[in-house]
Amino acid sequence: MELSLDTASEMASLALSQEGRLLAEVTWRCRRNHTVELLPTLDRLLAQAGAIKADLRAVFVCLGPGMYTGLRVGVATAQGLAYALGLAAVGVGRLELDAYPHLRCGRPVVAVHQAGRGELAWAAYAWQDGQTVQLSPPRLSTAEALLMDMPGDAIVCGEVTPELLAGLPPGAYAVTGEAGRRRAAYLAELGWQRLQEGKAAPPSLLRPVYLREPALGPPPRP
Repeated sequence: MELSLDTASEMASLALSQEGRLLAEVTWRCRRNHTVELLPTLDRLLAQAGAIKADLRAVFVCLGPGMYTGLRVGVATAQGLAYALGLAAVGVGRLELDAYPHLRCGRPVVAVHQAGRGELAWAAYAWQDGQTVQLSPPRLSTAEALLMDMPGDAIVCGEVTPELLAGLPPGAYAVTGEAGRRRAAYLAELGWQRLQEGKAAPPSLLRPVYLREPALGPPPRP
């Protein structure tokens, strides 16, 4: 059994799977309470599935980019479980997860999320020869710059802002609402694929992806 954790945003998601096939899943608005809500929710999900932590054989975790606190909690939890239980560990980027369910449509997929300061985090992907190909690496830009750089026939998914939606070229299409929401079930599928490809990593090498470094607090008073 595998555990998938996605804590990259205010919508947290957990899934239990068997060889990538979904057994149980929960997605909820965690806001910024990942520290206090994640493990109790995991315990309830395991109980719902009639399982215990000792049944786990692998852990898959979303590495971001996204909320600093949420990512740290998710990655640290994945590392702790992997060390304690001897689990295989796989990390997957948030933007690739957003794009994953839309890749087989035969068009480029641009995944995007709001990054604050008037900027969007985004990356572009395509499905070629049975695998995901990254067309543009994760980056930060304004909506205007994104519209200039993205493929004109792209499917846009993730956190599509009104400004971005209004500026899409005629050949592009936006997936909005629940149809575009990221789920831990997608992480379970993609994580299992990566595990079969031999892409597990030592837990110590799991690192949150930040496109902008956390702001430093004020220096301590003398």
